[in-house]
Amino acid sequence: MSFIPPAKELYKLRALKAEKGGTDFVFAWERDNGRCFRFSIPVPTGMEQDKDVIVLAERAVKFVLWAAGGWKLHMAGPDAICAYIEAQYSAGGARDFDRDMMFKSYGKEMEIIRTRAIEIPETKDNSEGAGVSWKGCRIGFDLGASDFKISAVEDGEVKFSDEFPWDPRNATDPEYHFSKLNEGLKLAASHLPRVDAIGGSTAGIVVDNQMRVASLFRAIVPEKYAEAQQLFKRVQKEWNVPVHVENDGDVTALAAYLTSGSNGVLGVAMGSSEAVGFIDKNGAVTGRLNELAFATADLDENAPADEWSGDTGVGAMYFSQQAVNHLAVKAGVEFSADMPLPERLLKVQAMMKENSPIAEELYKTIGMYLGHNVAWYHEFYDFDSLLILGRVTTGQGGEIILETARKIVAEEYPELANVQITMPDEKAKRLGQSVAAAALV
Repeated sequence: MSFIPPAKELYKLRALKAEKGGTDFVFAWERDNGRCFRFSIPVPTGMEQDKDVIVLAERAVKFVLWAAGGWKLHMAGPDAICAYIEAQYSAGGARDFDRDMMFKSYGKEMEIIRTRAIEIPETKDNSEGAGVSWKGCRIGFDLGASDFKISAVEDGEVKFSDEFPWDPRNATDPEYHFSKLNEGLKLAASHLPRVDAIGGSTAGIVVDNQMRVASLFRAIVPEKYAEAQQLFKRVQKEWNVPVHVENDGDVTALAAYLTSGSNGVLGVAMGSSEAVGFIDKNGAVTGRLNELAFATADLDENAPADEWSGDTGVGAMYFSQQAVNHLAVKAGVEFSADMPLPERLLKVQAMMKENSPIAEELYKTIGMYLGHNVAWYHEFYDFDSLLILGRVTTGQGGEIILETARKIVAEEYPELANVQITMPDEKAKRLGQSVAAAALV
């Protein structure tokens, strides 16, 4: 199976530059309040116009855009690389989806600035602590594409936890989302003497408790989209208690932080898509987007395309139910045309229980993808612990993913021997995010 790990290509260029000399392509994405993320790609002497170097540079720009977020691109380096990236990210270029999403996230049109490397701003993130409390009676929820989870917690003790099926991606009216969520909140509240606070975890981009961009709202009619974005503020008004909602990836990392007490945690949830979150080594929520479902995971020009962004080789196609479906179909597994992705995953999991070699190889492939991307992710996130969870990791398949990823890192990237790749137990994998979300303040 064709797969080109970005980390391997980056390591090769670093070695060549050390041997031959050269320069760097340096860039930074600037986002809200002057926060930004800076990175560089080595360009060995004589390779300033090399196609592979240009592609890796653009894919790194793409990765940082979705990992850290941004609307203003600062860059310096060889003209061929800068010109290619300008063409890709200017209006009408191949990255129009990305431009549109960043406009929705930050409310500003994308800018591209060529400058000198010395003038490109340094990395600057938030420095806020994780902000958690188990005091009192709290409800936490975790919104996914095929189900949502609700937990009731009293002084740190879980009194109730369950999951509820729903189909938000096909709902055209935001009343569906509110009524379904509120129904679950009421059931959780029935297990508590009162409700002091509500915390939430959700797929999508959340700013100030407002959903800026979300696949959960893909079917909402345009005239009601602004109303849909106020979902969590409506919950706060309905319940008249503090409500704090974060991206589900960040809550994944928060769950690891709460259970292990360690900082420098990258959480990867493999569900309907890929959700990622990060708690830095100071225990801070950095304010990065962490939307790695749209970020580079594979440099192969024939890599599968994500149905939403249209781009190839991005995380959603490697660490999610979409990835399981893609690999299963390629391996000859037959599904009825109308079978949804969660049911296709269940079929593959049933095959794994029967020791199907096709299912085993499928999970090994995802583990191989993960192992190589641990090294790639580590270029942009300073973490010592990577936690994986989500429906894709349920059952024996999750153990295979974990074992394979660890083996790849040990054999291919020995310099990352200190990185721990872990997975919570079954209950925590399925319901842990809603419990962790209950602690948000």
